Amino acid sequence: MVTATLREMLISAEAIRFGDFTLASGKKSTVYIDIKKAITSPAILKKIAAEVLTHSTDFDAVAGVAVGGVPLAVSVSLASDKPYVIIRKEQKGHGLASLIIGDVAGKRILLVEDVTTSGGSAVFGIEQLRSAGAVVTDVIAVVDRNEGAGKTLQGLDITLTPLVRMQDLING
Repeated sequence: MVTATLREMLISAEAIRFGDFTLASGKKSTVYIDIKKAITSPAILKKIAAEVLTHSTDFDAVAGVAVGGVPLAVSVSLASDKPYVIIRKEQKGHGLASLIIGDVAGKRILLVEDVTTSGGSAVFGIEQLRSAGAVVTDVIAVVDRNEGAGKTLQGLDITLTPLVRMQDLING
């Protein structure tokens, strides 16, 4: 039995959109990668988790920045039987004020991202995790747009591993 590649699954899920978009990084683009829509599919989430675990198993917990990184972290957690951590983008005005949900102090944390462009969301997540005492050396992104995230993260001694590159989604 031949299984679909992650690239094929993302294309089939119509995760690639063309038009005029403003990305989370603030950049303008004619291509939008809608991983959040794609990961509403259990099959795609399972495929992503399996792919992540082919690249890294040397971690104590997996983390994702809300919103897009959380279902990814949960799927990798379930596939690896390791805990997951949620990184909030901002503190809530009620309950616990922490941006980190989960135990990270002294632990090796793998950060998963849906799409990386400039690396801003990943940098935020890394800074929050490290300030809480975590050891972070790797980020795995479902899709990297090749627009500077790798270089930005390298400056923080982080290795960025994309499962798919944007040009591979567009050009095949």
